[in-house]
Amino acid sequence: MAEHVGQRIGYARASSTDQNLARQITALGQVHRLFEEKQSGARRDGRTALAEMIAYAREGDTVVVSSMDRLARSVVDLNQIVGELVTKGLVVEFVNERVTFRPGTTDAFAEFQLNIMASFAQLERAIAKERQAEGIRAAKARGVYAGSVGRQAG
Repeated sequence: MAEHVGQRIGYARASSTDQNLARQITALGQVHRLFEEKQSGARRDGRTALAEMIAYAREGDTVVVSSMDRLARSVVDLNQIVGELVTKGLVVEFVNERVTFRPGTTDAFAEFQLNIMASFAQLERAIAKERQAEGIRAAKARGVYAGSVGRQAG
């Protein structure tokens, strides 16, 4: 049986359907397979492209993501996803942060950066939700609130 030659697998995510993935896809560069989704990164639930990418990727592959906040918007989720991928024998490369995680290696600075960047993404999402709630309260007070549009920031 021939040994698996690692593929570069791209993952791109936007929070909503009206956002464009072109800039992320360009940042990923040449990939063998690209997984795209337009879904909030607040939680892992419902992120079918992420689940498909994890199922597809094999030991020796490299998962390329433009930025850490595209993979997850919480410290816990980002650590879990990166840990799961590395445990599976995958290299995880974040283009914008210039950080790579490899199986069998430990890089304290990379782990620190992962947690700091995930913390910023989590804070950014919390602030956006707070502003959205303030806007809704103000609209209700003016009598112009028409209800939920069903979109989530993230």
